[in-house]
Amino acid sequence: MRTFLFATLATLGISVPASAITVTTPASGVQVTSPFSLVASTSTCGSATAVSMGYSLDSGSAIIEPTSFSASVTASLGAHVLHVKCWGQKTSDQVLLNITVVSSAATSDITVTNPATGTQLTSPFTLAASTRTCASTPAVSMGYSIDGGHTTSEPTSFSTSVTANPGTHVLAVKCSGQSVTDQVVLNIHVVPTPTAATPMFSVAAGTYTTKQVVTLSDATAGAKIYYTIDGSGPSTSSLCYSGRISVSSTLTIEAIAVAAGYTNSGLARADYVISAPIGPTIPPNAISETQVQLMPDWRIKHDPGTPGSSTGAMAVVSDPSLSGQAEQFYTTFTGSGGELYSLTYGADSAPQNFVYDAQVWIDEGSKIANLEMDNNQVIPNGDTVIYAFQCSGNATVWEYSSNAGTPTAPVVKWLRSTAPCNPANWTTNVWHHVQISYSRDNVGNVTYHSAWLDGVESPINETVNSDFTLGWAAGTLITNFQVDGAGASGSVTLYLDNLTIYRW
Repeated sequence: MRTFLFATLATLGISVPASAITVTTPASGVQVTSPFSLVASTSTCGSATAVSMGYSLDSGSAIIEPTSFSASVTASLGAHVLHVKCWGQKTSDQVLLNITVVSSAATSDITVTNPATGTQLTSPFTLAASTRTCASTPAVSMGYSIDGGHTTSEPTSFSTSVTANPGTHVLAVKCSGQSVTDQVVLNIHVVPTPTAATPMFSVAAGTYTTKQVVTLSDATAGAKIYYTIDGSGPSTSSLCYSGRISVSSTLTIEAIAVAAGYTNSGLARADYVISAPIGPTIPPNAISETQVQLMPDWRIKHDPGTPGSSTGAMAVVSDPSLSGQAEQFYTTFTGSGGELYSLTYGADSAPQNFVYDAQVWIDEGSKIANLEMDNNQVIPNGDTVIYAFQCSGNATVWEYSSNAGTPTAPVVKWLRSTAPCNPANWTTNVWHHVQISYSRDNVGNVTYHSAWLDGVESPINETVNSDFTLGWAAGTLITNFQVDGAGASGSVTLYLDNLTIYRW
């Protein structure tokens, strides 16, 4: 009513004297400790002479004071509205101040071990605190709240996990004693929890004709990978990845990564289809020499037909392997030198058809130019037919050899097919299926039919003479596996498994 009256008078142009309430202390918006000093005075109240003053907290009961006073005010912790009032003849007025009552350092020994005020952290975070006293009395319990919300009770020494949304928050750590409370206030900033990187597969999902060996990796340091192969979603209860996964039949690998301080990664999935092998037709009566890579007495030497120099070494290994035992070929070179690995694996002059079938693995970091896979046979007339075939990084095609001279005065010549091939482009650290089909006539003319790489056929269909009078023992069968380096120097590590040579 008074406010309406003053507004009406002002509208009529009549001067309305304002109250002259002055609050010396505290100022509006300050933090104080309890009890605090309230100093105020006035000479007028509204349009009348002031008769008395007073104050109240949060619209509570007013404490009457003279028109100039200094009082000690007790208030509980937290935010309050302080009303400083005046009264005159049939009039009253007031000013409002916002104050926050905080604890006095001398009244409690609340210790917050974690987190520190101003800390940036992720949710959930650990809150650890303790106290012995609360407002100068023995502490009975503790608790905490976020942004003035519900208080969660805790004992006088506690460590708990606290969940908070991303953003800036006020964390109040409280204590209670006999009829007293106290608190300390911390400012914290919660940031979103980072997500672990999604696992990666060494072998791309797809269709393969042979068993694959798959490794899993993750870019998040310290991450553990959990995976399934039965179609169920992976969790921390699934298989924990510890080594290569053998994929010998059609299946799906699903994986997640889990790391401390991160939310679980997204789902990684790879579908592998192992289909029936695609390759040359081999008749039932064909003779097969299997696991040739494990036969003894391989010969190792530098190929003088290549520049530079090279050295080689061989070793039987179980990892990586498809059969359980693969042969490792380790070559070092300078000046693009090539190393020749050769083996006499049998004696048979009659067969005129051959299929070279092998699984080849190239280690990551290998500097390889050419990969040569040969077969040699002494035929009934005593001459040697050389079936030389290579994936040439120099020419970037499949190449085959011929004798451009005569059997007694041979001139070896490499001929290029139109089928692309470059071993430097083969995916490293996976098995590749190589199959080569060729045949001969009675005088040493060789027809190179096709090459297959991982089930993809590259037709060659070229006939050349490849007859050499070398004086080798009748019926000798020799296979060569040659590695040529790429560049000034380096090394090449290859693995050969399931090397089978069919003949009929």
